[in-house]
Amino acid sequence: MFGHNPKLPAENSDGSVLKITSIFATFQGEGPYVGQSCVFIRLSGCNLACSFCDTDFDDYIEMPVDAIVEKIRLAWCSFTSRLSSMPPLVVVTGGEPLRQNIDKLCRILIEQGVIIQIETNGTIWRPIPPQVQVVCSPKVIVGKYYQIRDDILQQTIAIKFLVSTYQSGYEDISDVGQEQYRIPVYIQPMDHYDHAKNTANMELAMRLAAKYNARISVQLHKIIGIE
Repeated sequence: MFGHNPKLPAENSDGSVLKITSIFATFQGEGPYVGQSCVFIRLSGCNLACSFCDTDFDDYIEMPVDAIVEKIRLAWCSFTSRLSSMPPLVVVTGGEPLRQNIDKLCRILIEQGVIIQIETNGTIWRPIPPQVQVVCSPKVIVGKYYQIRDDILQQTIAIKFLVSTYQSGYEDISDVGQEQYRIPVYIQPMDHYDHAKNTANMELAMRLAAKYNARISVQLHKIIGIE
């Protein structure tokens, strides 16, 4: 969180047990599914340590995949009065979710009719079912945006750029592979927890969205006051 987390490499496991920070029902606050009710699975650990990251993902418990699926069901049932036992959308995030082997979890959820969206920084790849939808938020590494791997781009439904007038390297966006695959681009102002800075970042996001014919993304969950 805020760059103080350890940088952790990808893990090698069979995916039967995952390190979970939290599982909770909410509304998706960003990107192409904004406003959609869903269940978030926040996985522990990240391979990057971004100074502007506002997510706490260091603490975790180890959970078998079957227990994770049951907790998803219980979180959804406590959130909605609908008869469906599983949510229409599960968002797998982190940290960096592709650090861990999530293939088994994804396959079980797909069998139960769940749409899966992964939110990744695009620097790690491992095989996942082709039905999984990827939202990639590229990061600036050594002064420039990291070029997204081709295998990630093939499953990516949106590229989400964070922009800021106060964070070096994030004053503009670049082509990280989205043009070749005609992937929609979302531009999201970085949250500095400062009204004046956030206003400037929103103005920057609007200018860039107009310049690149991209879409504005705001953090809806912060606006309406939910997790």
